[in-house]
Amino acid sequence: MGDGLKTQLVSAIHLQEVELQEKPADKKQGSKNNITADETFTVEEAVETIGFGRFHILLFVIMGSSNIVEAMEIMLLAVVSPEIRCEWKLDDWQVALVSTVVFGGFVWSAYFSLLTSFAPSYGWFIFLRSMVGCGVAGVSQGFVLKTEFIPEKHRAFLLPLASIFWMIGSMLIILLGMLVVPTLGWRWMIRISVTPSIILIFLFKFIPESARYNVSAGNIQAAVATLEKIAKMNRASLPPGRLVEPAVNERGSWRILLSPSFRRTSLLLWYSWFVASFIYYGSVLSSSELLEKNLLCVTDADREHRVKHQHEDGLCYCIPFALSDYQTLLISCLGEVALIPINICLLNVFGRKMSLTVLQLLSAILFMILNICTTMLGFTVLLFLLRSLVSMNFNVVYIYTAEVYPTAARSLGMGFCTSFSRIGGMIAPFIAQVLMSKSVIEALSPFAVACVICAVGNFLLPIETKGRALLQNS
Repeated sequence: MGDGLKTQLVSAIHLQEVELQEKPADKKQGSKNNITADETFTVEEAVETIGFGRFHILLFVIMGSSNIVEAMEIMLLAVVSPEIRCEWKLDDWQVALVSTVVFGGFVWSAYFSLLTSFAPSYGWFIFLRSMVGCGVAGVSQGFVLKTEFIPEKHRAFLLPLASIFWMIGSMLIILLGMLVVPTLGWRWMIRISVTPSIILIFLFKFIPESARYNVSAGNIQAAVATLEKIAKMNRASLPPGRLVEPAVNERGSWRILLSPSFRRTSLLLWYSWFVASFIYYGSVLSSSELLEKNLLCVTDADREHRVKHQHEDGLCYCIPFALSDYQTLLISCLGEVALIPINICLLNVFGRKMSLTVLQLLSAILFMILNICTTMLGFTVLLFLLRSLVSMNFNVVYIYTAEVYPTAARSLGMGFCTSFSRIGGMIAPFIAQVLMSKSVIEALSPFAVACVICAVGNFLLPIETKGRALLQNS
């Protein structure tokens, strides 16, 4: 009886010891399970984990195609200006107004572009071109999508490559002008140029909504579905856990742009966008005017271009583009992509702010050098370099704007910035196409001065976004 009791006591003690030994293990296992259950990830972490793949190639091509369409519509202004000037006997300010109303319309596209080719008069041409501008105003939002879906380490390399599509669009319209205008006329050139816009309408359905936007709007399920689709296309997987983001207190409000955190950045960026558009379209339209009228001191100009721009009665003299003029424009378009490697190096080595400063200062120098007497080859080289610099500047300001604002205000911030860029585009024609006839140096100086002031402003930007993850909240 005593031995049995002793045995039971020993067994009870042994079981208690075993139980005590197992409890820490159980506790540890439970803790591990809790960590797994509580593990979370953000959209930024998901984008970095998924990496670059087939989805990004599709996104890049479709969004790039929208740049082709916009470039064709803008470059069309430079190509068609000599033609409508001759057909309707327009003054310089009337030709400039054609360009200005397009940018005013920026602030339905293929349809009105097609109708432009049937314009019976100058008044109808003005109205229909302004409607074209309304249709391509949302192109900048495609850049926001690319920025949000591309991993941080790839942005500085891939985003500048978007200028390839812009160059393709510019070259397409110049080639159409070269091949179609002399035979079928400018109206058929516009009709044919509508084709990419029609194709693009059917491609947009393959682009998903921004996952960051869905999260900020509280639609986590839609954001996860988008990220899972992207991961599947890239043959990757999402991070373990559940998708979470900090709560957004104020979404889509202009107050974020002028809050203490972003006020200085926003004001400087608005001017930077104004100048980026002002000098880019100024360089495009100036090249067209200088080639058409031979207003520069070109030592080897051909006989056709040695005529005065105006008759004594004030009516403009018609000088349609020659084959050599189209060739010069084509070469200058190549400048928009030729220096992309330099653009990428600037972004990765010096960052966004310093890149903007350097590019603006160099642009100012090139604008003034255009006044130097040179040969047609020399002018072509200078125009090539100028187009390279102003194009790179536009790329960097796009990248910086998309990176500096939080998701809650990114699209809104880009929208405000592009609105200011349209103002620059509206003013540029009256400098490049009206003032140019009176004095080349007086017309080019405003572009140079704007660049210098903007370079100082870019240097004073308070935030550098190089290597920084995209912000969800301010």
